Amino acid sequence: MTDRPKAVVLLSGGLDSATALAIACDLGFSCHALSVDYGQRHRAELDAARRVAAAQGIIDHSVVPIGLGAIGGSALTDPQIAVPQQPTSGIPVTYVPARNTVLLALALGQAEVIGARDIFVGVNAVDYSGYPDCRPEFIAKFQELADLATKAGVEGHGSRIHTPLINLSKADIIRRGVALGIDYGLTVSCYQADDAGRACGVCDSCRLRAEGFRTAGVPDPTVYR
Repeated sequence: MTDRPKAVVLLSGGLDSATALAIACDLGFSCHALSVDYGQRHRAELDAARRVAAAQGIIDHSVVPIGLGAIGGSALTDPQIAVPQQPTSGIPVTYVPARNTVLLALALGQAEVIGARDIFVGVNAVDYSGYPDCRPEFIAKFQELADLATKAGVEGHGSRIHTPLINLSKADIIRRGVALGIDYGLTVSCYQADDAGRACGVCDSCRLRAEGFRTAGVPDPTVYR
């Protein structure tokens, strides 16, 4: 249907973003998926993003390269920095400096170009790794920036940023996704997945994901190496 409102959905290929995409589709949006190749070491997630988009019937799926590895400073972009195998205190080394700021800026740009009034991002501030750019405060401030920084925003028809998962536990996210028919076996969440998408089972993302499936009472479809 051509009369459905357009939405840009940031799609990493992980569990959360796949759920955000399914929610946006369920709400009746014509979804335009946007994935970003930022030099992440777990590049299998980009293949997962393509699988998830195809499973949701998304016709417009863009993969934009930006190369945050040139900046470094994160275990996800610098192979010299090890991904922690145990929980750590504070903001972990898997935090990618400015990642969500950059990703949301790209989504904002695409939304303005295609005339989308809505942006969906699967950030979560409950069961997450402690990244500062996943907090509600960050999203609220970025919304203010979006309203000021774009032609559409200045003219009064800018994009609204939706964070449908931000206050949900990982188990609740999984329950919501299962109810929407998501095949989580298509997704990759591991910070150091191999080229086949097999998970390590010990990184922070793997631990949160596995615990989410256990708590939700849903069989974990993750393939571990």
